[in-house]
Amino acid sequence: MTNEFVKIEKDRGIYTLIINRPEALNALNRSVFDALESFFKENLDNFDVKGVIITGAGEKAFVAGADIKEFLGLDAKGGSELSKRGQDIFFMIENFHAPVIAAVNGFALGGGCELTMACHIRVAGQHAKFGQPEVNLGLVPGYGGSQRLIQLIGKGKATEMLLTADMINAEEALRLGLVTHVVESGQEVTKAMDILIKIASKGPLAVKQSIQLVNAYFDKTQDGFKREYEDFGLTIGSEDSKEGALAFVEKRKANFKAK
Repeated sequence: MTNEFVKIEKDRGIYTLIINRPEALNALNRSVFDALESFFKENLDNFDVKGVIITGAGEKAFVAGADIKEFLGLDAKGGSELSKRGQDIFFMIENFHAPVIAAVNGFALGGGCELTMACHIRVAGQHAKFGQPEVNLGLVPGYGGSQRLIQLIGKGKATEMLLTADMINAEEALRLGLVTHVVESGQEVTKAMDILIKIASKGPLAVKQSIQLVNAYFDKTQDGFKREYEDFGLTIGSEDSKEGALAFVEKRKANFKAK
């Protein structure tokens, strides 16, 4: 299901999801979550999807947070359910078989920062700003921000950002490891596309399993080293692995089929 709040564009198997609420600085509401959930569910095992870019409409914001109007009137149960749904959708993004890149073209605050952190790679424009300002509203992050921020930048700085609600700019985000590239404003999607085109030439099964292995490191229910030797066996026994080895020997481009 798509709606007017998330526009979808396709180019060479790479899908760009544009969160399209510029008048609200692309704030996350139920309709945005519906569209994100629908796209990632429908394409869960679709290897025709080579990669995904998520960005925001306009020049001011990637996603400047959640739609606070939807918080009004929520009790503890309703708040927990809202938070759980957001986390479930962001886990779908984090565990998607193809790489998902956040092209951050402005403010990425609260739920917006959490959305970027659920993506596998983050590209920021020079004017991007990141933050978790929930304490300003007497809240804590609800969509995984308290956990992923620590994973990406470490406990000390994450704690400071969570408690002070201070924003950081793109260059500091790069220094801390929150983003992997900083580019001129307006070039975020172009850089993300360049990265995804490169990855699209690799073995799709190997890409999928590599994403899962990285995630396994942070999953307390998994032994990442055990998962690695199992996935090594899985990939080396695949048709793609045989094609990749043969293409290497024959000095030609591999024709991977996700098998």
